[in-house]
Amino acid sequence: MSTRSLPGADLIEAGLVDLSAGIESVAALLVSIGAPRIMRAGIDVPAVLPDPEHRLYELLASEDPARAHSRYNALIRRLVSYERSLAFRR
Repeated sequence: MSTRSLPGADLIEAGLVDLSAGIESVAALLVSIGAPRIMRAGIDVPAVLPDPEHRLYELLASEDPARAHSRYNALIRRLVSYERSLAFRR
């Protein structure tokens, strides 16, 4: 099943690649947050980073403290949109 057309798929695919390479990135942390639902849908998540919610916020805050909260919420909305579309497609 191809997931490339789902909303947020680009971010999820980048996160899966980063996790496979052992890279902690915004995308990898986002996939780690959504890993339980993503794996239930049959997508292999290579490794999950510990404490991804806090680490994601800290990473965003280190890049732009004034916008960290809004960026975090926008990323979580993209993840939820992807997860819901993935579940619907199943």
